[in-house]
Amino acid sequence: MHGLIRSVWDEPRPPSPPPRVWRDWALMGVLLLAAVIEGAVRPDLPARAIAVIVTVGLLPTLLWRRTRPLRMIAIVFATTSLSPLLTGGVRPETYTLAYLLILVYALFRWGSGREAVTGLAIMLGSLAISMAFYDLLVSDALAGFTVMFSALALGGALRYRARARMRELDQVKLLEREQLARDLHDTVAHHVSAMAIRAQAGLATSGSHPDAATDALRVIEAEASRTLAEMRAMVRVLRRDEPAELEPGKHIADLEQLAGRVRVGPSVHVEIFGDLDDVPPSVGAAIYRIAQESVTNARRHARHATRIEVNVAADDSSVRLRVSDDGDSSSTRPVPFGYGLMGMIERAGLLGGTCEAGPNPGRGWTVTAVLPRAGMAA
Repeated sequence: MHGLIRSVWDEPRPPSPPPRVWRDWALMGVLLLAAVIEGAVRPDLPARAIAVIVTVGLLPTLLWRRTRPLRMIAIVFATTSLSPLLTGGVRPETYTLAYLLILVYALFRWGSGREAVTGLAIMLGSLAISMAFYDLLVSDALAGFTVMFSALALGGALRYRARARMRELDQVKLLEREQLARDLHDTVAHHVSAMAIRAQAGLATSGSHPDAATDALRVIEAEASRTLAEMRAMVRVLRRDEPAELEPGKHIADLEQLAGRVRVGPSVHVEIFGDLDDVPPSVGAAIYRIAQESVTNARRHARHATRIEVNVAADDSSVRLRVSDDGDSSSTRPVPFGYGLMGMIERAGLLGGTCEAGPNPGRGWTVTAVLPRAGMAA
């Protein structure tokens, strides 16, 4: 219980309360007109002049109800509690004064936890004063408290709903950032690694084979063009003022492109088994990106590797990917929580699958991914 009270007391204000808008002024105009009309035509209104003055005089509190809710509540309830002193104990109340419920709502919608608790204490104190000094009946007090509680409950409910919505938006933003990070890493790391490997090979053989530099530049140019094309596609998705194709751009059939792109280093051999015609685009894109990252890691880290095998097999329930190389298992490989492996595990997990990586019993390194064929675990 103490923890609950402490959490309520320490609750901060909701961020970015709406600024004062024209509707606030329109509301004040309507209420001003209603108060004047009620003061003129209502025959049973006690302390007519004082009642109208109090009703109209408290209208400006509506303009600061979001930014200073506790102060407005204090002003309103202090005024309504002390006004009977000017009328001989008669409470000068108008029907129009019901707009004070808007302030109660605003306190619990936009105030901090301590402001809400303090404001509730002020309201209950005002109610107790009315019962003790102004002959307010218990039934009327209960009715007033019920109406007041409804207003504060509505404010609290909408506050909770807005906070839950904000958490959902933050979660969506986080997922989008993670997806963007994976796409950028997979695209940039793969193509830049290919360019770096080819540049190193060109430099190493430029003395004995002068044409090697020209060949390296051609490969680097091709890889740079592919990188720019894929990054432009991602930028189009991010920009709202340009049309973009939101379906994944790569599929399992594109794995053939991984073989032979770079003509130095370990060769890449791709084998695909099974019927893959009806595999969802999301699964195909994930298989391609995991294989692409695995091949990139093997090219960069597998010492003395001569061959990289990419095998994809599909059955009625799943699609399996296996990427292995014949490099030295004792060489430095990606750390278990590197961005590349983290991205592969996240891609598989989002579709209800798994992804594992580790050294082979003999030589080399293997990455294995298993994804549900339908795109999500049953």
